[in-house]
Amino acid sequence: MQYKAVIFDLDGVLVFTDKYHYLAWKKLADKLGIEFTEKDNDRLRGVSREESLDIILEKYKGEPISPEKKKEYLEEKNNTYRESLSEMNRGDVSDQVRQTLKNLKDAGYRLAIGSSSKNTAYILERCELTDCFEAVSDGTMITRSKPDPEVFLKAAELLSENPADCLVVEDADAGVTAAHAAGMDVAAIGAATASGRADHELSKFEDLYDILEG
Repeated sequence: MQYKAVIFDLDGVLVFTDKYHYLAWKKLADKLGIEFTEKDNDRLRGVSREESLDIILEKYKGEPISPEKKKEYLEEKNNTYRESLSEMNRGDVSDQVRQTLKNLKDAGYRLAIGSSSKNTAYILERCELTDCFEAVSDGTMITRSKPDPEVFLKAAELLSENPADCLVVEDADAGVTAAHAAGMDVAAIGAATASGRADHELSKFEDLYDILEG
């Protein structure tokens, strides 16, 4: 096999929580008198919570915000977000994704998560995906978010695999950059295909099995 392990980004690849992020950030932006659209939300894909707040505050016109207040706002946003995540369930993961993950495991590939989200474990639990992965590298374990490669290197470390033997599946351009910086190939899906920088492109999730086994 060309690859021994597959490392998946979570949001936008296995599940879709964009609407929850958007509504939580918009609630905070409205409170601060900041215009925040779904197009603005697209800029937050693949970046950390702290960096997301800094992007939103680019349009802020009020008094300077202290670091302590920023932490309060981040906690407020995350509480709103987690409340909405409680609505997620097994049905939020498509049959195509579940079957492909099963097929990959049956074929001998080792599967891991590489996500900057600090809510990764909760989302996996809500969607009944936890048992699909040998390792989970997420925002609770890293100090630098994508496009830094730390989250993917941590996933490879947890699997005890060489980065060169890992394939990353990503939907964000920052994730493609991070995977390449980690010395890993990338299979892009969704918005990440636009740049043309990935090593493989997926028109649908199940194409991943054909790429790995073809």
